[in-house]
Amino acid sequence: MASTTRAKIEDLGAVVSDDAPLAPLTTLRLGPVAATLIRCESPSQVTGALAALEGHPFLLLAGGSNMVLADDLPDLTVVHIASAGVTVDGPLLRADAGTNWDELVAVSLQAGLGGLECLSGIPGTAGATPVQNVGAYGVEVASLLRRVRVLDRASGQVRWYEPAELGFGYRTSILKGSDARVVLEVEFGLSTDGLSSPIRYPELAKELGVAQGERTEALAVREAVLALRRRKGMVLDADDHDSWSVGSFFTNPVVAEDDLGGVQGRVRDHLGPDAALPQYPAPDGVKLSAGWLVERAGFVKGYPGERSAVRVSTKHALALTHRGGGSTAELLALARTVRDGVLQTFGVRLVPEPVLVGCSL
Repeated sequence: MASTTRAKIEDLGAVVSDDAPLAPLTTLRLGPVAATLIRCESPSQVTGALAALEGHPFLLLAGGSNMVLADDLPDLTVVHIASAGVTVDGPLLRADAGTNWDELVAVSLQAGLGGLECLSGIPGTAGATPVQNVGAYGVEVASLLRRVRVLDRASGQVRWYEPAELGFGYRTSILKGSDARVVLEVEFGLSTDGLSSPIRYPELAKELGVAQGERTEALAVREAVLALRRRKGMVLDADDHDSWSVGSFFTNPVVAEDDLGGVQGRVRDHLGPDAALPQYPAPDGVKLSAGWLVERAGFVKGYPGERSAVRVSTKHALALTHRGGGSTAELLALARTVRDGVLQTFGVRLVPEPVLVGCSL
C-alpha cells in the first residue's frame, strides 16, 4: 500500500497493521497472513477507507464466520469492519454492520423486542445477515428486516435499501458474492409484546413444550435455541473444536419435483425399501436435508477420525470443523470428498454455503 494511501486511512482514525494473521479473525481459525489489515470502527471509517483504496484490491472481512480463506493470499489488504453501534427506537432496532450478531439479539430481547430470538447463537456480524439472508428454526432475516444502509462502490452513493430491492432467496441476496455493495447498517422492525415469532420447527417446539405455530416468551425461546445449538456445536466456544467451523458447510439442496423420484429411488437402493427421505416444501421444488444426506452417504460424525486436523463435527454432520494445526487445503479436500460422496450415492449435488476466497471446490 502506498504511504499516501495509508496516511489518508490513518487520518480517518482507522488502525492500519502490517503482517496481520487472519486465522484469529475467522471462526475456522484458518487463513493467511494479510500484508495489511485496516480496522474500521465506524461506518464513516469504512466508506473513507474504501474510497482511499479505490483501484487497490482488498478483501472485506467482518465476523469471519461464513468465509473460507486460502492458506496463502500474497500481498493481501483486508478491510476489517468492526463498527458496533446499536440504537433502539420503539420497535426499530438499528445496528452498525460490525455489531456482533448474537449480542445484538440479546440487546433486542433486553429491550423487550421479539422476533430475532430464533436466530440466537449464530456467529458473525449484523451486516452479514442480509447478505445471505441468514435463517434458523423457521425464521429468516428477510422477514424482519426493515431496511439496509448500503455503499454502492461504483458511484460512491450511500443509501437505504428496502427489502424488496435486495432480491432475497434461500441463503442469498443481491449482496452475496460481490463487493460492489457494502452493508454499513441494518434496521429491523420487531414486535414490542415480548413474544417470539411463531415457533415453526418441531424440534424447537418440543424443546419449549409448546405447539407448532404458537408464540411464547421470546427470552425462553432464545435459551432453548442456544441449548439446541450448543448440543450441535453451533455456538462459538474456544474450548469446543466442534464450533471451529463456518456452521453448515453446505446448503440444504432444493430438487425439482420431477427429480425427486429418482433421489428417493437411490435412497431406497442404498438404505433399504423403508428408508424415508426428509423433505420440505420450497418455492422451486422440494428442499432436502443436507445433513441427513451427508451422514447416510457414510460421512458419520467425526469422519475421518481423530488423527485428522479437519473432521466432520462430532455433533452435527453438516459442519466441517478444524481441530487445530490444520489447513484450508485439508478442509477443502474433506469438503470435496463429502460433496462427491453424496453425489455418487444419492445423485444430489451439494453447494457450499460459505464464501470461498482464493480457493474453490
